[in-house]
Amino acid sequence: MTAASALALACVAGTASSGPAAAAAAAMPAPPACQALQSRYPQFKGKTLVDAVNPHTPGYEALDPQDPSKYIGFDIDLAETIGDCLGFTLTYKPVTFAALLTTLSSGQADIVISDIYATEERAKAADFITYSKVFDGVLVAKSNPKKISGINASLCGTTAAENTGYVEIPLIQNLAPECKAQNKPAAEIQLYDNNANCIQAILAGRADTYINDVNTVDQAVKAYPDKLEKATAVTLPYSVGIAVPKDKPEFRDAVLAALTEIQKAGIETRLLEKWSLGAGTLDAPRLVMAK
Repeated sequence: MTAASALALACVAGTASSGPAAAAAAAMPAPPACQALQSRYPQFKGKTLVDAVNPHTPGYEALDPQDPSKYIGFDIDLAETIGDCLGFTLTYKPVTFAALLTTLSSGQADIVISDIYATEERAKAADFITYSKVFDGVLVAKSNPKKISGINASLCGTTAAENTGYVEIPLIQNLAPECKAQNKPAAEIQLYDNNANCIQAILAGRADTYINDVNTVDQAVKAYPDKLEKATAVTLPYSVGIAVPKDKPEFRDAVLAALTEIQKAGIETRLLEKWSLGAGTLDAPRLVMAK
């Protein structure tokens, strides 16, 4: 499948299934230490749980081109491996990015593994377990006509396409005083529900940039090498996390323990390499919870 095909499939992933769907393939074998975890947390063994995903990010979660009723990607493989470790199976519920945490808190999902940044603000709605470091890429039209160089004053007077609920939105909005001091208009923000629509906004000339996970940006450039390019990469003070309900501490602890063993066994590193996401983005598990 070409990168362009992946992006096209991602555009319809959210509407391809009205209910939970399955993963395309089995996870990597769980490490031996998981047997002890299943004994420690027997209440999860044999259960079928729901993972809420926003399946519009090729490499992380997207439709399987061989079977559009199923999902593939790093997050899907990691979720399946965690389930295998603790003895439960997963189905997947596609929702918009902005609805991920509300779907979890309403009880329609049991877990969220969907390239979501673990922030203190989001920790008011769910507990997070980190598993990946955050590097953003700045997607622009070919030749970067607006000369955008990052989340800085180069965005003044431009239009940024962003996903509703993304952490990049306030970062861009916070540039307004600096733009005013330079007698330039603040950046405008167009809000969309998924990555594919943000990318299309640049292709259509409605937006000048899209700032998101660097791997998503790289996939877009591969899909449209004659029309798009990456202006730069930005290191953000966030990590990607697994979200679990705040009122289920035993489940949170079980997922944390499983992820720890999966990382120790080198499985997450191999999954990152499998999906070309860079082993250097691995982040040691830690809890991000509301203070």
